Amino acid sequence: MGNKALVFAGQGAQFVGMGKDLAEASAGCKALFDKADEVLGCKLSKICFEGPVEDLTKSSNCQPAIFVTSVACYKAFCEKAGDAAFSGMAGLSLGEWTALHIAGALTFEDTLKVLEARGRFMQEACEQCEGGMVSIIGLSGDKLREICGATGVEIANLNSDEQTVLSGPRDGIGRAEQMAKDAGAKRAIVLNVAGAFHSSLMEPAAKRLKEFLGGINILKPRVPVVANVTGLPHGDGVEIREAMIKQVTCSVRWLECVKWLKANGAGGYLECGPGKVLSGLIKRIDADAALCNIQDVLTLDKAVESVKAWG
Repeated sequence: MGNKALVFAGQGAQFVGMGKDLAEASAGCKALFDKADEVLGCKLSKICFEGPVEDLTKSSNCQPAIFVTSVACYKAFCEKAGDAAFSGMAGLSLGEWTALHIAGALTFEDTLKVLEARGRFMQEACEQCEGGMVSIIGLSGDKLREICGATGVEIANLNSDEQTVLSGPRDGIGRAEQMAKDAGAKRAIVLNVAGAFHSSLMEPAAKRLKEFLGGINILKPRVPVVANVTGLPHGDGVEIREAMIKQVTCSVRWLECVKWLKANGAGGYLECGPGKVLSGLIKRIDADAALCNIQDVLTLDKAVESVKAWG
């Protein structure tokens, strides 16, 4: 099989009830949610387990909530499987922060604080300027760049060879959707998101995050964590801080992240956190990849068996 990689979910994967059965089944997982409540001074666990969905989808709640749930999934895996060795890690947007924590670059408490602040800053930036995102499948890079130039939107996510997400002002997104359809895209769908993530409209959030990260200790990861903004592994704490500030406004190069993991031996991928969006994207990039995900007790046992079978 070769090496194994860990990947972590991003915003949009959340659902009410996530993490609940893991916390009920594992004292270690419950302790993570209890610690999050203590650190943030709110009942994040209740929002995860019971909602309402309107509270869970607020970025200042959603980002730390997905982080804690993803860490709980990984902890539950380790409790069952022991210390499985992973050769590399990556995460989509906020999931990259989860990967950095698991790789030892930040403490659990500091990552929680960063993601609460990051979510809050991004939400406030969304409220300052009405923006949106559109997912496009089946257009060439040249055609996508032409659409961006004509509509004032930007490339936000390079998810696979087939799928790209554009981000920008709401009116520009509407025009980009229509242009993509007219150009023969297989699909062009405006996403149900709060704003223009991973675009220049998030610059106010990036500036505030830069100030916030000045007080956060960041170390070099123990294992490679592939950066969204470069598709290459992070370096030391100084480089990580700079890259994670850029990540707020720059394109997420998920395609390149997976290609790096594959080129460096990854044949199996364990996705930790709500949903299995990343598994779907990885399969589009590497049809031969072995995939499994953990989002609850039911998927946990299957994932443990799968990873052990990988060797």
